[in-house]
Order: sequence, then C-alpha cells, then structure tokens
Amino acid sequence: MALELLDIFLVSARDAYVQVSAFVAVTVVAFGLLQYWTRGALVERLEENERLQPLVGALLGLTPGCGGAIVVMPLYLRGSVSFGTVVATLAATAGDSAFVILALAPEAALYAYALAFLSAILTGYAIDRWGMGVSRVDSAVARLQPATDGGTTDGGTVHADACEVNPGRDHRLLTPLTHALHAAWWVLALAALALGVTYLLAGAPAVAFTFGLGFDGLFTVVGLAGTAVSVYLYAIGRRFVRSSPPGRGGTASSRYEAFRHAAFETSFVTVWVVAGYLAYEYGVAATGFDVQAAAAAAGLLAPIGGAIVGLIPGCGPQIVLATAYAEGAIPFSALAANAVSQDGDALFPLIAVDKTAAVVASIYTTLPALVVGVVLHALYGPMFGFGVV
Repeated sequence: MALELLDIFLVSARDAYVQVSAFVAVTVVAFGLLQYWTRGALVERLEENERLQPLVGALLGLTPGCGGAIVVMPLYLRGSVSFGTVVATLAATAGDSAFVILALAPEAALYAYALAFLSAILTGYAIDRWGMGVSRVDSAVARLQPATDGGTTDGGTVHADACEVNPGRDHRLLTPLTHALHAAWWVLALAALALGVTYLLAGAPAVAFTFGLGFDGLFTVVGLAGTAVSVYLYAIGRRFVRSSPPGRGGTASSRYEAFRHAAFETSFVTVWVVAGYLAYEYGVAATGFDVQAAAAAAGLLAPIGGAIVGLIPGCGPQIVLATAYAEGAIPFSALAANAVSQDGDALFPLIAVDKTAAVVASIYTTLPALVVGVVLHALYGPMFGFGVV
C-alpha cells in the first residue's frame, strides 16, 4: 500500500510539471513580456474608451492566469472604469485553472471560456446600462459588514498591501541559490515544453515511470526535477528574491523580471496542480469512492456546486476542480459554471480596499454562472470527459 501511495505521488508530481506547468510558463511569460514591451499602453487605452470597457475588461479576464484581470481592479478603485467592467472582467476571468484545462482538455476549455466570455460581456453591459439591482444588493451587503463604497466609486487608491511586492531578503547562500535554481527552472521548463508537445502530438499515450535517456525516462526526470524546483521557489525561494505575490499582475520593469515573475507564478500553479492530483487520486485510493457516479447522481446540483466553488477567492480551489474535471470526476456543466463564477486572485485587491464591491461583484458573477451551468446540464446532460485529451 505504501508503495502504491508513493507511486501515485511521484507520477502526479511528474505529470503536473510536463503536462501543465510548461504550458503555463509560456503563457505567463508571453503576457508579462507584452506588458513590458507596451509599457502598459493597453491600460491607458482602456481608461480612454468608456464604451469599450466591459468588452476589453472581459478580454483581459479571459487571458489565462489572473494578470490581465488584476490590471482592471486598481482602475476601478480610482474611478477610471465602471463597475460593469469589473463584473465583466471577473466573470470572464479564466484564472490559473485555465492552464490545467487548456493542457488536459483544450476543446472543453474553448467552449467553457467562450461561454464565460459571452456571459461576462452581457452582464457587464447590462449592469452599466440598467443597474441590474446593484444598488439593492450593495445595500444588503453593507448591512452585513461595514465597507467603503460598493457598486459605485468616487475614486481612491489601492493600499500598499493589496498588491505589495516582496523586496526579498539577502542571504549569502539562499539568494544566489535561488537565482541559480530560477535559471535551471527555465531550462527544465523548455525541456518539459518539448516533451509535453511531443506527448500531445502522439495522442497522449501512457508514459511509463522510468528513468533514462528515452522519451519515458526524460519525461520522468524532467517532470520530477521541475516539480522539485517549483516547490522550492514557491515555498522558500520567493523570500530571497524580489517578486510579486502569486496572481498579482503589473508591468515588469525588465525582461528578467518578466521571466522571474512567470517562474514564481508557474511554481504556485504547479504546487496546486500536484495538490489537486493527489487529493483526487488519494481520495479514490483510500475510499474507493466513485466521484463520477456521485456527480452524475447529483444532477443539477453538480453545476450549482461548480458555481459555488467559484465564489471562493483565489485560484487554488478552482485548480482542484479543473483537475477533477480532467480526471472525469465532474461534468462539463459544473466546469462551465465554475468558469463564469470564479474570480481568481483578481478579487484580492478589491477585497483589500472595498469589501462591499468585492462581495457584490462576486454575486453578479455567480448569477450568470448558475444560469449557464443549469441550462447546459438540462439541455445536454452531464457530458463527463468532454474534450479531455
């Protein structure tokens, strides 16, 4: 039994890095470099075009990860964009769980995030045009907790702790070690990307857990090494180099900073993907519980549950849910509902300054999520494994 549990752990650690992390790294660094090269020009255009704000906000939210969505939150807090833009951005937010679905179920990702994007645009423009009862929800939430503003804003700035950058502590051993491992991490990421693309082009075959210079051996060595370095960067290394907290966006001041942020962001995703794999595999191994059968028996409660999970701020729970979908444990309707309702890490800057606005925005991203999930389930059924590679 102990050997079986160890095998599950090692295979999960290997697969998480090669099948997911390498693709995450490419996407995050591409967005970071784009922000660096344009010097945040996209943000300036967004502020200048009020009619396009919900549409552009939804497009920013749709970018995998939370960086694009986080760009919008400070703009709302200083009165540059509308509340409908905030809701559209959050409703379209793909979060870090998008990397899991894009890597393991690309067709499902295409449909789920297309539905999220459409729902986001409709909801955002409806709020800006008709209000959609925002003031009433705002007032109801205000009775539960004191807050600043809510559905409307008259300006303000983001507190330092909302998007604080870790300056890093100098350590004569761990600081240079972290920089060296950061460089090694990118070498492993490029190798994993080549292995991951080859794996997908071959039709995602079973990969033996073995060590060597063949494809299976390199798949194992690179995967385990990459995950090990990712755990170090996430748990220890980020304390000894300058870095933004996971999920915090912004414009990098240099190419190196863009690469460094991408490595730390991807390391965060890697840790959560491994946790998601292990939670599912160990849970099944320990209990013999048939998650798919339970989700099928849940009926319409499955998409409702997916929408409710999306209410939890941050990307960790959403990554676990995405992993469960890739494993065939939950239906597509639950995945789609979660894609609309989840706000990812983009909600944290808003929570830090305007809790009422954050709660109201979460409510208004959950409502279309429930509609999308329930309608999909009613029309097409559970659709387990739809689009999984």
